[in-house]
Amino acid sequence: MQLDDAARGRAVILAVRPEIDGGRYPAKRVVGEPLEIEADIVGDGHDVVRAIIIDRPARTTAWRETELVPGKEDVWRARLEDLQLGRHVYSVIAWIDAFATWRRGFERKLAAGVAGDLELLEGALLIDAAVVRGGDLCAAAARLREGTIAERAAFAVDPGLASAMQQWPDRDRASQYRHQLEVRVERPLAACSAWYELFPRSTRGDGKHGTFRDLEARLPYVEELGFDILYLPPIHPIGQAFRKGPDNSPTAGPDDPGSPWAIGAKEGGHTEVHPELGTLADFDHLLAAAHARKIEIALDIAFQASPDHPWVEQHPQWFRSRPDGSIQYAENPPKKYQDVYPFDFESDDWKALWQALRDVFVFWCERGVRVFRVDNPHTKPIPFWEWCLREIHDRYPDAMFLAEAFTRPKLMGALAKSGFSQSYTYFTWRTTKLELEAYGRELAKSEVLRPNFWPTTPDIFPEHLVHGGRAAFELRLVLAGTMASNYGIYGPSYELGEHDPRPGVEELARNEKYQIRTWDVEGEGSLRHVIARLNRIRREHIALRSNRSLQFHPTDNDFVICYSKRTQDDVIVVVVNLDPHHAHRAWIELDLAGLGLQPDEAFQVHDLLGDAHYQWRGSRNFVELSPVQAPAHILELRRFVRSENQFEYFL
Repeated sequence: MQLDDAARGRAVILAVRPEIDGGRYPAKRVVGEPLEIEADIVGDGHDVVRAIIIDRPARTTAWRETELVPGKEDVWRARLEDLQLGRHVYSVIAWIDAFATWRRGFERKLAAGVAGDLELLEGALLIDAAVVRGGDLCAAAARLREGTIAERAAFAVDPGLASAMQQWPDRDRASQYRHQLEVRVERPLAACSAWYELFPRSTRGDGKHGTFRDLEARLPYVEELGFDILYLPPIHPIGQAFRKGPDNSPTAGPDDPGSPWAIGAKEGGHTEVHPELGTLADFDHLLAAAHARKIEIALDIAFQASPDHPWVEQHPQWFRSRPDGSIQYAENPPKKYQDVYPFDFESDDWKALWQALRDVFVFWCERGVRVFRVDNPHTKPIPFWEWCLREIHDRYPDAMFLAEAFTRPKLMGALAKSGFSQSYTYFTWRTTKLELEAYGRELAKSEVLRPNFWPTTPDIFPEHLVHGGRAAFELRLVLAGTMASNYGIYGPSYELGEHDPRPGVEELARNEKYQIRTWDVEGEGSLRHVIARLNRIRREHIALRSNRSLQFHPTDNDFVICYSKRTQDDVIVVVVNLDPHHAHRAWIELDLAGLGLQPDEAFQVHDLLGDAHYQWRGSRNFVELSPVQAPAHILELRRFVRSENQFEYFL
């Protein structure tokens, strides 16, 4: 270890939290959300340590300073407020505060009756040093030198002097944390959003190919449901070569539309729209109409090409060739996707490929799109995403990216660290109380992976919905929309309860990926009103806008799960019957302290789904849930105010 001035710092910063992989990746927050920082800081002996956080937006050079407050076990804490959109840099500086150390020692000597002239002169010298550093404290130094011992001692312990000296600290031997850390601040939609997936080509209603104008006519329905984001599968030209027929049939008929994920035809590739949907001007019109209703359009970006994509001819080096000279198509055995060519990210021309893919995002951002669902990002290199998403975020800090990656946990985590705002999860397959509780706790404590819960997708239809009936769809909807602050459904399939599976695969029959469907959104039995109420509850209750406060409460029935989310002014308790076929009863054991309640306190719960009111007392309370009536409660807690003899919102 080199002996330089930095080695003399006696304050040691052992750790700072949040810190992601030694500072390689940024933590995540949204505008309006404070960044709570903890630091483990020690100093030798009993001298007083001071510590601050320094922070600044990444594009600026001026640092802001925030004092850290010491707590138990040498853990120091502070919070950064008013973080701006974009990347933010922060670190920790700590040092021995010589004047505070002297003042504490002087107070002890004063109490013991042994403080005298020499101790006061020592304090005056420390003030002299602060004057040299620029402090206007000459008069203060003089007051420690002149007058009676009692007068000088009274001034020495005056809080005003301590405050003035704090403004001019001696940091010559300060220690700075070994890393400058980052937090990426996104807009609030990144932390709390409701997604609605819809195939534009199925919006006409008569079995013919829909257009952007037809989709525009569906916007009032999406608005009624209360979704923030309308997510569209790829809208680009679809290739003719090896086009798939219904249910992934290898042979397509002349009228089969093909898969939207087979991107590219003679009309163009990733920066063009399918001519049967309309023009780019029509898309711009759709985008403006959606924004007028406060709905964002999310585009599916799939980095792959059909054999007809212009890049296949223009840049054959961007694709992987087989020994016979043919281009390798996509496979997921036993599935074969002859209509899709993956890009070769190890191509010798990789820099041009990476830049071209980045420019796909840039193109759509320039048209006003700011939300993207990225198809299968786990099949592309992590370093590409680190570079690409940082490039886009630096240009468009309000851009959001959802990673559609059902893959290994650490790989999902790596994608989240690399810049994705939200992530698909294993929620689709977590069905038991034990599984849901364990998974919920795991996700709630993550600093980087923001979960987005989807009960189904066009690619995945789980077995528990095949035979569960309407109650299964409803209970999974409530779980998705309340356990996670981000969730989505694939509609209108989901609200209409479509449940006919394709034999042998975890997909729906008549899969919309390969054919145009006609949906009767006015049909009886739709969950549209339940969905609309759920989304209204989510908008009205701040507790549901985050996952950090998620807490599970014991029940004596394995088919009944109970959990809560809480802010200072809002408490929501959710109870769900996980069995779609039978009614279940349970005693719930609420953690009253965790909910801000006193032992044996009476309070009211208002079921926001069913609009019923119940009066509960203490920690142990009874529920009965029938799947026929409603498989779930979303309960708002209200405290009883005896002086006014009325209930009010819980505080």
